[in-house]
Amino acid sequence: MEEHKEQIRRSSDRRLVNGAERPNAPLTLAEIDTGKDIRIPVPIAEFSRVLGGGLVPGSLALLGGEPGIGKSTLVLELSALLAEAKGSVLYVSGEESAKQIKLRADRLGLKAPELYLLTETDLDAIIEQVQTLDPLLVVIDSIQTTRDVELDASPGLIAQVRHCATKLQALAKSSGISILMVGHVTKDGNIAGPRVLEHIVDVVLYLEGDPFQQYRLLRSVKNRFGATSEVGVFEMRGSGLAQVENPSEAFLEERLINAAGSAIAITMEGTRPLLIELQALTNPSAFGNPRRTPNGINLNRLLLISAVLSKRIGLKLWEQDIFVNVIGGLKISEPASDLAMAMAIASSYYDRPLPADLAIVGEVGLSGEVRRVGQLAARLNEALKIGFKRALVPKLGRHTGDLPAGIQLIEARSMVEALRAVLLPERD
Repeated sequence: MEEHKEQIRRSSDRRLVNGAERPNAPLTLAEIDTGKDIRIPVPIAEFSRVLGGGLVPGSLALLGGEPGIGKSTLVLELSALLAEAKGSVLYVSGEESAKQIKLRADRLGLKAPELYLLTETDLDAIIEQVQTLDPLLVVIDSIQTTRDVELDASPGLIAQVRHCATKLQALAKSSGISILMVGHVTKDGNIAGPRVLEHIVDVVLYLEGDPFQQYRLLRSVKNRFGATSEVGVFEMRGSGLAQVENPSEAFLEERLINAAGSAIAITMEGTRPLLIELQALTNPSAFGNPRRTPNGINLNRLLLISAVLSKRIGLKLWEQDIFVNVIGGLKISEPASDLAMAMAIASSYYDRPLPADLAIVGEVGLSGEVRRVGQLAARLNEALKIGFKRALVPKLGRHTGDLPAGIQLIEARSMVEALRAVLLPERD
């Protein structure tokens, strides 16, 4: 197998360092002028939320996601709407022809006279067009197809990807143009590189979701200009990706009331509270080693909750297969959903439904205790807005003044108290 080596080339102009001319004298914070328009407003509110309020001029962002998840659709919608509202946008594609992009734009109903399409993979040619057009935003779809012909490496290799991203970073910083790169994702879910791009760029976004489900989550995992772990919710439709203004209501609209094994968890995605349905199914195992099958949650978390229910509560789960599913193709990882998962498993085990107007939040410890979680007021306000009348929460402390008054709080210090309060009230 031929080994590709990166060629070291001397810069023809040694005065340029990160897009600035030498000498680059140090400045105090008071001497630095950030300008009046710090951010460029994005017409897509969910996208703007994840970015922290809009595009920062001169920033370099990376959008990753699995094939077919909707990355190109999302960036094309963003480009067209931004071009229609703010000014010229350059969309560079190395994977599709201009006709293919135009057909998608017609299907999505996008009409933006200031949106320019360029089918090119040569980085120098792309930079030349950017300098000529001077757009607000440049979209590179994708960075894995872009190459610098002076570098002896094929497109997509680490050396080529890193080199092209570094030159685009210098272009963004020196010109003040925002650049959004689309990146491929490997089998293990990381942006191809491996992860080398995430160290170069200012913002890293992931578009997540089950390709067979209609919902997509745009998640921020790195943001030098805003909060990380923010999330935007979209729905895949025939007309493209549509924003979901009330995600909690959308995730619960097909919920079956009074079904055993169903629990409503209040989870946080960044600063946004979401109500999601957790479904559990327990069934006597036909094999010696019972199965633990999670979908949308971490397997180790499921094993932990199962062990606590067996040891501390006395449920005979060692002879039961357990299946846990997060409805809507979502993935949750925060411990605040532990109590909802445990209650869903217990509900299926006893074949008794939980109250239909009950939302659940709390972390479960190894001793069976229910621990407090952060941002409880925001979580409860979201549950109250959706129409839930009761909430199963950890034992509260003294300071409860900021909690909403319109929802009944059922406090539990342990899993035993939680089960007695809402599922098995007649048990001692």
